Formats: sequence, structure tokens, C-alpha cells
Amino acid sequence: MTFAVIKTGGKQYKVAANDVVKIEKIDAQPGDVVTFDQVLMVGDGDAVTVGAPLVEGALVAGQFIATEKERTIIILKKERRQHYDRRNGHRQRLSTVRITEILTGGAKPTTKVDEIAKARAEKRAAAAAASASVTEAPKAAAKPAAAKKAPAKKATTKAAPAADATETKAPAKKAAAPKKEAAPKAEKPTADKKPAAKKAAPKADKE
Repeated sequence: MTFAVIKTGGKQYKVAANDVVKIEKIDAQPGDVVTFDQVLMVGDGDAVTVGAPLVEGALVAGQFIATEKERTIIILKKERRQHYDRRNGHRQRLSTVRITEILTGGAKPTTKVDEIAKARAEKRAAAAAASASVTEAPKAAAKPAAAKKAPAKKATTKAAPAADATETKAPAKKAAAPKKEAAPKAEKPTADKKPAAKKAAPKADKE
């Protein structure tokens, strides 16, 4: 059985032909051919070649399948008796690759692009774009139209006609009538005042 140890994304993976592995995200489209030139070890049965650090002329080829998010990982940080508690989530993006060949001695890969997978991926992308445009259209239509400016109001007050020269002048205001004097108020009859009580004469001092 031929196997190889490759390095990608800062990690090492032991792979063999027809293996499906999940590696750190790489930039590729479904169906594309991807190659890994950082081969640390190649084994064929009992014969094992170890690189220093890489095996010269070794190459691993595969087909890119897709990039997806993994399940959510909860990151919890807590310190007792310090009122410190933090909880966060993380979803790592991993790329799925199917290994097709392990090459040595500088051989070139014979793996071809999977046109069927590529066409399917393009079709899914076009459908997703179409659905996004359909959902955005009602939102744009729901926006209220810009308020139209109200037409300027016509002047309703007409200019007063010029006064005729023959028109007589308005009579002068009558003199204000003299104000009537207020009648004097009738005084209320006052009760007869009682004569003030005489003060008692001081008693003579006894001798």
C-alpha cells in the first residue's frame, strides 16, 4: 500500500489514493485539480522514504470537492470568584479533497478536472444568485416613493382697487361722550359710639 505524509495549512496528514480528507481552507472551485508539493514521507509497502525535510520529486494530487463550515465549537473562559465568564462560538471552514495519486521521481499528475462537478457547482451558484435577486426585488419595491413637492399656492389676496378721486372722505370720528361721574356712595349709618369708660382714679396712699 502506497501512502504519503503531506503538510498543508500548518498541519500534517497521512493520505493514500482514494482517501477523502478535510484540510484547512484552500482557494479552489469544485472539480479543480489540487496538488501538494510538501511531502514529508512516502511509503510503498516496506520501503519508506523520509524527507529532509521534504522528499525530492514527490507530489500528491487530488480533486477539490467543496469548502464547508464545521459544527460550532464553544469557547468558554471563566475565572472563579472574579465575576468573569465569557462564552463564544467558532465555526471553522474546512475544504474537502479526494486524493487521486501519489507521485515520485518528478512525475506529473494525470488527474483531470471533473467537468461534471464544475458544471453542478456553477449551476448552484447561478440559482443562488437568482434567488437572491428575487428576494431583493420586493424589498426595493416596498420602499416608499419620494414625496413630490407640493405646487406653490397661488396668491389668494387680490390687490385692493385704487380709491376713486371723487370718493368722499370718511367722516371724522365723533367726539367721545363725557364719562358720567360716579354717584357718591351712601354712607352707612354708624352706631352711636359709647363714651369711653373713665379710668379709675388712683387710690390715695395710706399714711
